[in-house]
Amino acid sequence: MLIVSEMTFLKSTIIISFAVPKIKSHFMLKVFKNVAILEGISYLVLFFNMLYIKHSNIELYHSLLNPLGMTHGLLFIGYVLLAVWLKKIQEWNNQTLIIILGASLLPFATFYIEKKYLRKI
Repeated sequence: MLIVSEMTFLKSTIIISFAVPKIKSHFMLKVFKNVAILEGISYLVLFFNMLYIKHSNIELYHSLLNPLGMTHGLLFIGYVLLAVWLKKIQEWNNQTLIIILGASLLPFATFYIEKKYLRKI
């Protein structure tokens, strides 16, 4: 009886250990999708601050520059780290990773990545 219960425990442990990475993978893809959208928005807000607010109200520009820059920097780093980490999990090829990483450098490109690669999530 002890052997049967140990085998049942081992089977359930093996099933759980194979199910957890899929749950984590799906969760991390959702996190990456949200970070991609937020990174794109923060990039556009940073440009808006630099191109429009700077010329109309220099004091407001300086007061917004540090929080907006810090937020965008953290989102950018998170986007890059998540993309590299998800490359292994999602089995993306190097070309896909380069496209996804290159999108973080262009305005509106993270929205394209979200639509093309992450929309089905």
